[in-house]
Amino acid sequence: MGHRDMTTQARTLNVGVVGLGLAAASVTPAMVAMPHVNLMAGADINPRALQVFKEKYGAKTYASIEALCDDPDIDTVWIATPNTCHCPHVILAAERGKHVIVEKPMAISLAEAERMIEAAERHGVQLLCGGSRSASAVVRTMREVVVSGTLGRLRAMTTWSATDWMLRPRRPDELDISQGGGVVYRQAPHQVDSVRLLAGGKVSSVRGMTGQWMAPRHTAPGFFSAQLECENGAFATLIYSAYGYFMASEFFEPGAGGPDAPGLQDRIETRQHITAGTRDEAAAKEQRTLDAQRTGPSAGAAAPRGARFLSDLGLLVVSCEHGDMRQSPAGIYIYSDTGTTEVPLTEARGAYAPELDELYDALVYSKPVLHSGRWGLATLEVCLAIMQSATTHRDIPMQHQVAVPEGV
Repeated sequence: MGHRDMTTQARTLNVGVVGLGLAAASVTPAMVAMPHVNLMAGADINPRALQVFKEKYGAKTYASIEALCDDPDIDTVWIATPNTCHCPHVILAAERGKHVIVEKPMAISLAEAERMIEAAERHGVQLLCGGSRSASAVVRTMREVVVSGTLGRLRAMTTWSATDWMLRPRRPDELDISQGGGVVYRQAPHQVDSVRLLAGGKVSSVRGMTGQWMAPRHTAPGFFSAQLECENGAFATLIYSAYGYFMASEFFEPGAGGPDAPGLQDRIETRQHITAGTRDEAAAKEQRTLDAQRTGPSAGAAAPRGARFLSDLGLLVVSCEHGDMRQSPAGIYIYSDTGTTEVPLTEARGAYAPELDELYDALVYSKPVLHSGRWGLATLEVCLAIMQSATTHRDIPMQHQVAVPEGV
């Protein structure tokens, strides 16, 4: 019996989820599968979402975050509401003495992030920034190899992804950059968090470009590229395209890029409906969300089953002085002076379980937290700098970066 198992009776996270959308559909199965996590309740303003949640989990339901946070049996709140709600919702939960895990992006401004951190500190609760691929077994294992020094010093990192994010049903706020919409706010944290972890945490400067060229969805970026310089001397190149023509998963699934590729015809038809304005976005969004709550999130155009490719992170290549690393079907490939080896990763748990473990370990064992509020603010600073640089055409120096804590 492991150390955590022996303390399960002493400490269980009693969690309430606020915002029963697609992110919640991913995290709730992980909660149910974890012996030291008890999924207590869900809150949403949509009664249909509450009904589906109650039918699936038999948990309590609330029509507001206030009602859920007033439940004395809940000690931890997972916030998966729209981005403009993250700041007020985190503060509300902290004021009621709840520990909080908030989905990425942490907030839509650095001022909001600072207020969230201050509220958590004032009320003595933990604030974690979750939902990014930096918590995945792939990235954590690559970090272990970098820290070990077996491949020499870290020199460069490249992340590159192409998805259909802009084709999926969207609420208006998801396509409004002033409300935290677009792929820089919503997808860049996966890449930024991951390269920051690999490089020790601190980015020194950012140069970025964004693109928004899909009518009528030109109100927020569907493309970005960025060059990050890190304080340890390494640099990172980030690329993300979300317009759904070419899919990065094709590289990991032979034959997926041909004329009969799975999902290709659906993407063509979806693009036609978006261009013509003939899709009921609100109805399509709700249906996709309810389907995900009932059956779990669709793999969509991500990787073939069993592969370690993560579509929102994309292909991740880590270059050190004496070798490279990237994802493999079973885990990661390590290319070194002595040849190529594959390191299998057997972690069967879904996404989000590592963040729950991180909070649990902080509360029960007083372990240091990686994805803290300060960490989330530093990642947000990089994301905002990508958009600022795209407008000003200059390098943006970083001022709020934090290092990976000792012991992580």
